[in-house]
Amino acid sequence: MSQNVGAGPRTVLVISDPGLPTRRLERLQGRLESRLGILYHCDVHVITRTETIRLRPDNTLDVTAAGRLADEYDAVDAVLLLTEIPRHSGEDPLVAEVVPEYNVGVISCPTLGAVATKSRILTVLLDCLTRLMPLDHPKDGSTVAAGLGPGRKVGLRWTRWRQDSGGHLALRADRLLGSARTVMGMTVANDPWRTAPRLSSALAAAAATGAFGIFYSSIWQMAEYLSTARLLSIGAVAVAVMITWLIVSNGLWDKPVHERLTRVVVLYNFSTVLTLLVCVVALYLALVVMIFAGGLIIIDPGFMSTLLASSDVQLTNYLDIAWLSAAMGVVAGGLGSSFDSRTDLKKLTHGQRERQRRYATDDDPQEA
Repeated sequence: MSQNVGAGPRTVLVISDPGLPTRRLERLQGRLESRLGILYHCDVHVITRTETIRLRPDNTLDVTAAGRLADEYDAVDAVLLLTEIPRHSGEDPLVAEVVPEYNVGVISCPTLGAVATKSRILTVLLDCLTRLMPLDHPKDGSTVAAGLGPGRKVGLRWTRWRQDSGGHLALRADRLLGSARTVMGMTVANDPWRTAPRLSSALAAAAATGAFGIFYSSIWQMAEYLSTARLLSIGAVAVAVMITWLIVSNGLWDKPVHERLTRVVVLYNFSTVLTLLVCVVALYLALVVMIFAGGLIIIDPGFMSTLLASSDVQLTNYLDIAWLSAAMGVVAGGLGSSFDSRTDLKKLTHGQRERQRRYATDDDPQEA
């Protein structure tokens, strides 16, 4: 891999994990090449490649593997690794790391959070490259030439660069807010909207159970009697029960193999809970809409007013029935999903969990 950055055309290799990092990189490649061309005043060719990025248990890179990949191309000036694995430096989230002796930088997508992530990735990519390939023009970090505005710096205002004991440059985030941002980023990386279809068996069981609420007048009466606060509480409990059942029945709760992996595994568990929360809430709201529409079609207002001994039947009565029936259905849906062999929610965090196990195994062959 070339480490001598000349004045001619330059080549940057960006290796990304499969999934969300690759999809985001594909959308950014053109913008990255354009910004780099303006920044370095020359043609910059960005090569993208999808590979599973290996990290050891202590979150250090297998830099030799990155070098071997770079050797497959001609005159690569710098290599960037874009991973979905959350990384830490001590107790602080590690957004990026630069290893000057190998001309390699690594960026952790989850630590960038869930908001405006593509622009953040672009910013950090530029930030790492200006340290791997020093600018020939003013070196104050100014990005005027890159079209980012006068006086602005490459980088994120909530991060800071520090040099560790090994001579590597580490871009760290705030410990508290950075950890929350990392969990949100991991949740987005889990693609909850792509996971929701795997709950089709749960939806079928929930719909079948919830439909009883349309035909049983005792549920109408209970929905009429309960206060709004109590109905909301019932819904929250139903969602919590289903999430707990899905985690337990599918073995989604991770335990660290090594003590040093505890912080990472805690983040995995938080992101799993949030991902399932998004899925189950979406399922719950879909049920409410379905039962509400079915109730409007099937239940005659006059008949309901007779049974409820009320002369004033409103849409809120139908909504209350739908909400209570959906709560019953969601609990039944969790049970229903356990009887469907096609429902494999372990894939929800399969990539991260497999990596965590493999690294622990690589570190200690006697542990599985």
